[in-house]
Amino acid sequence: MIRGGLNYVSSAPAFSKDGKRLFVCSGTSVSVFSTATGSLVSSLQGHTAVVTAVVVIPTTASLLSYCWTASVDGTIRQWDYSVPECVKILDLRFPIFSLVVPSALSTREEKDAKSSPNVIAYVSVESRNAQDNRPKPRSGQIRKCNLTNFHTVSSLILRETEQPESLTISPSGKFLGIKDKRKLHIWKVPKMDSDSAVSKKITLHHTKTFTVLAFHPTERIVAAGDVTGRILIWRGFGAQKFLNSSVLVNGRPTYNDDKPGVRENDDAESCCTWHWHSSGVSHLSFSSDGAYLYSGGKEGVLLLWQLDTGNKKFLPRIGSPLLYFVDSPDSSLSALSCADNQIHILKMPSMEIIKSISGIKPPLSSQDICEGLSSRVSFDCTSGSVAVQTESYRIQFYSLFANRGVYEVQVCERNHQPVDEITLVVSLVELSLDGSVMGTVEIKLPEDGIGGLVCLKFWDLDDNQRFSVSTLIYEPHRDAHISAVAFHPTRHMAVSSSYGGDFKVWVCKEEIELKGQMLQTSGWMCHAVGSYKNKAMRAAAFSADGSVLAVAADTVITLWDPNNNVLVAVIGETPMPITRLVFAGSSDYLLSVSHGSKPQLSVWSMSKLAASWSYRLQIEAVSSAIDLSYFAALVLLPESNDCTFKGDGIILLFNVKDPVPVASWSVSKAKGGGLAFLKGEPSESAITDGRASQALLVYINGDREYVIFHPYGKEARELSITGHEDRVFEETGQSGYTSIYGALPKFDWKRNIASPIPSAASERPWETIFSGSSHSLPPLTKLCSEFLESLLEKRTTAVE
Repeated sequence: MIRGGLNYVSSAPAFSKDGKRLFVCSGTSVSVFSTATGSLVSSLQGHTAVVTAVVVIPTTASLLSYCWTASVDGTIRQWDYSVPECVKILDLRFPIFSLVVPSALSTREEKDAKSSPNVIAYVSVESRNAQDNRPKPRSGQIRKCNLTNFHTVSSLILRETEQPESLTISPSGKFLGIKDKRKLHIWKVPKMDSDSAVSKKITLHHTKTFTVLAFHPTERIVAAGDVTGRILIWRGFGAQKFLNSSVLVNGRPTYNDDKPGVRENDDAESCCTWHWHSSGVSHLSFSSDGAYLYSGGKEGVLLLWQLDTGNKKFLPRIGSPLLYFVDSPDSSLSALSCADNQIHILKMPSMEIIKSISGIKPPLSSQDICEGLSSRVSFDCTSGSVAVQTESYRIQFYSLFANRGVYEVQVCERNHQPVDEITLVVSLVELSLDGSVMGTVEIKLPEDGIGGLVCLKFWDLDDNQRFSVSTLIYEPHRDAHISAVAFHPTRHMAVSSSYGGDFKVWVCKEEIELKGQMLQTSGWMCHAVGSYKNKAMRAAAFSADGSVLAVAADTVITLWDPNNNVLVAVIGETPMPITRLVFAGSSDYLLSVSHGSKPQLSVWSMSKLAASWSYRLQIEAVSSAIDLSYFAALVLLPESNDCTFKGDGIILLFNVKDPVPVASWSVSKAKGGGLAFLKGEPSESAITDGRASQALLVYINGDREYVIFHPYGKEARELSITGHEDRVFEETGQSGYTSIYGALPKFDWKRNIASPIPSAASERPWETIFSGSSHSLPPLTKLCSEFLESLLEKRTTAVE
């Protein structure tokens, strides 16, 4: 079993004490990467929920390598990451969303001055009701925790917020702060810290909502960014309360009148404002010497501000909004986390990107806006990779087995722009069976009802095993949108279907002649055009041998000879238009998926040109094994379902000849998910139908997290949340024969055991002739002869 596709940028990363390792929170574990190579070195596994924080302890002993991790599962764990091994587990019984350890940042002299050996941590937790385990109205709490002598989390609550907030600790470990709407709350960490020690607090105010804050490493300077892109810098904060230098007049502290930029009675000497970002500031941090301030936002540009003068320096065209910037103990390295699930290792002070840790790209932010146009993921079943769409009109090829990004293809030229206006959509991405050809469809959206353009591109692999554009076709179906693209399994042939009522077959022509030199160039040309009663062509698929092309014309399926462009047959009639067609491996069965108010999964027999069986299910994805008669379907469960399944979806594995599922697995985040059968290694094969199978099943959810497993082996049974014995499978409605004629009577097993061929004709044989499923009836010639013969009167010949 292989799991991957985790989020690497959910929390800030952390460097090891020597700067050679980078700790990244990734799901329920912490991935440890080498900063020199960018490769995965080890993993800290043990948490049962998402890890939200990692704190490295900078010990002086060379052989000791410790870190603390916190998780939503309510536990804090101490690790020896050199092994790796979990050393200690503390159960706080509250979901933990942030963790800071001030003593890990204190200088050696300060540590020696402290007589208390206890290590005190500050945590941001979520408080829940004891009755229903739901969050309270003000669920966020800032609390203390003794990591050395832990019994329970401290009852002292520093602050309550509407939701858990991220904690920010100063590099010196002296100050702790959080943002709470339009306020900054800052505490001074007590020198003799304990569970009951009370921290002094001040509050700074603003007219806009804060998004992030950062402390200066040596001076009492705090910077905060807001939702409008402004950066506020308070100097000398806490001069009255933290330094005890104020003089009380009538019970209130006195302040100097000359405090430029300071709002109301905020405890600070001065406040200034910088503004460059066009939207909310997502990151702030000071350099290790305190001379510079780093800031980042949605623009994908890292700014370096000179603190004394306000002069700026830029690292542009990073290509994604910035989230975190972390300095290494080695002053020559830093880590930059981006919203596209990528972490860049920077060489300082030149800010040059020397290595990148690439996770799978997150779903498009415009997916809800362009629902119905955005494409599903496309799998290369031969190489075990997946092609996913990214921001800025790119396609990322991600290795599912290696769990790392391979490379990206720029579909159309465009730099990253921090705007929400959508003008272009890559609506389809499709790969050929061997992964050597790719087809993409771009749609330029009309502006104010004017314009709009559909573009079809074919891509071929070059000598470097990367895709390059081979053919560019504008408006391949006039002004109609393309509904599907499918490739021939063995030839350079493809089909594109459109909502305009036609489909086109494309072939690749090779030209080999140029002044006697053998140069090979390829281009795609239209081979044939077909239509059926001007109905919208919504889906298309080739059979396993490529001899049959199936095209869905609204609610019916048309079968074509792709070489001669001849209509062979028309089958089916579904309640709703068909949106997906898939041939079930090398069998003579075809799968169709319909969406809408009456969704349906149907299996059609090509030999009988009739429906075999169907279910009323909302299908999100379907895939079939190449060399077997099995297929898997990802089903979306209704919100009001009473099934025992966990999650919002279920994977059903079928033998195409049998409507009873072979296996089922409950899954979560099924909306936007995908399925595919991949070619496995011989060591991973299992015996299915009397022969070895090397097919592995991969499921990728809506957040692009995935799992690869063998659906036929023991591993699949271990993966199953709902076992085969506990499976509860109910149709959402009647379909096929039942929807027309009603339910059939229960099958009588005793009657079936009786003599199959009676010695005398039954008095009413037509009752048994027409009993059973409609698709299992004998041929019409057989039915007519038997029925007419049963109406004739039988006479016994007299023997003279």
